[in-house]
Order: sequence, then C-alpha cells, then structure tokens
Amino acid sequence: MPETAMVLAAGLGKRMRPITDTMPKPLVRVAGKTLLDWGLDSLAEAGVAKAVVNVHYFPEQIVAHLAGRQQPAVTISDEREGLLDSAGGIVKALPQLGADPFLIINADTFWIDRDQPNLERLALAWDASSMDILLMLADPPSATGHSGSTDFLLGPDGTLGRAAGDPTGLIYAGAAIIHPRVFAGAEAVPHSLNLYFDRAIAAGRLYGMKMEGRWITVGTPDAIAPAEAAVAGTMAQDA
Repeated sequence: MPETAMVLAAGLGKRMRPITDTMPKPLVRVAGKTLLDWGLDSLAEAGVAKAVVNVHYFPEQIVAHLAGRQQPAVTISDEREGLLDSAGGIVKALPQLGADPFLIINADTFWIDRDQPNLERLALAWDASSMDILLMLADPPSATGHSGSTDFLLGPDGTLGRAAGDPTGLIYAGAAIIHPRVFAGAEAVPHSLNLYFDRAIAAGRLYGMKMEGRWITVGTPDAIAPAEAAVAGTMAQDA
C-alpha cells in the first residue's frame, strides 16, 4: 500500500451552488459525513499514513476541519494564489508526496466497499514495472450520481484506452495510483491529469482495476439525496 495520498480538494464546486456559495464542496455532508472525510476514512482504513490535501476555495474552512484529524496525518498544499487544476496541484505538492508511487483521490466522490477495501485491491494490482498509472474504475450500474458518459475501455490485459462514449466502457472512479516519474520536468501551472492519462495510454502503461461495491459522486445539490439513499441501501445490505 502506498504510504502517501494526494487528495484533490481545491476546486470551486460551481455546480454545487448555492451550497458552495458559503462553503467548499469537500465539506458538503452526505449521510452525516463530509465528502472529504469519506475519502480520508477510506485512506485510513487502507493504512495510508499521510494525506496531502490541496486547498484554494474557502481554504480556511478545510484547514480548520482537518485540524483534529490524526489518521491519516494531513498536510496542506496551499493553492490560494491560484488554482492549478488536477495535475498542476499534484506537481506543486510533489515535495510533500515523495519519490515513491502514491494514491490520488478526488474529494467529491467516494465508494462503499463490498468485502476487501477497494484501495487495498488497487494496491495489490499495482505493478510499477509495467504501469505508470493505475485507475480505479466503476461500471455504470454500480454508480450513483453519474450523469456523463463512460471514460475508459478495459482491455483483457488490464490496459486502458479512451471509451469515447462507448456504453460498454467504465467510469473513472476518482482514485488512482501514480508513479511520480510521470511528472518529470512538469511545472506547477494549471493543467489536467488527462494529459498524463493520454501519455500513459500511448506508452501502453495506463492500467485499470474495476472496483467492487457502489461508487457515489455528488456533483450537484440534487445528487445529495440519491447519494444518501445509496449509502443507506448499501449499509442495509451489509447488515
């Protein structure tokens, strides 16, 4: 299991307005827990020791919320001077993330594990010799709150290609393992992780793992109620 994770929590959450007029999206609560804590709890359960959380929008609220958190230990990557998008934020945080492969999770999605935690399964599937990036993927029937098309096609050997809307494709579930070597020479300027996904596809080094359980994304205020219903339903099944 990677010891470190990057938690992408700096976005503006515009689609979540008016809730995000006064608070950052990662602090929106679903079933009594913030989106950010859903992700951090998954990291703690998997044994991740350190999480780097980037902040930009209402940063003081996130910093205050995390002040008492002990597992994982949290450090802040401050983007108050300018939002850097998904990859730029990671590049800025690389000194805190270290030289070994690390996890990435989005702060606005989470999942309910079925048996073995999905992050543990992801770590077991990771192979640095053949992979630059390993994505956790969800199939559309196991997703709640997703309104877009599919993202990737999973090959029989685990490699990924772009789905280009193919209905047989899978959804990127907002969690990945990545080797920091992919960012060699990159600058901490605004740019997307999709650049690195495409480079890894071209090199045959982007892989995927289909998650088990239910994947939940909360992009708009009306997605909160279905998310809470999904949590309640999954918990009832497990009871």
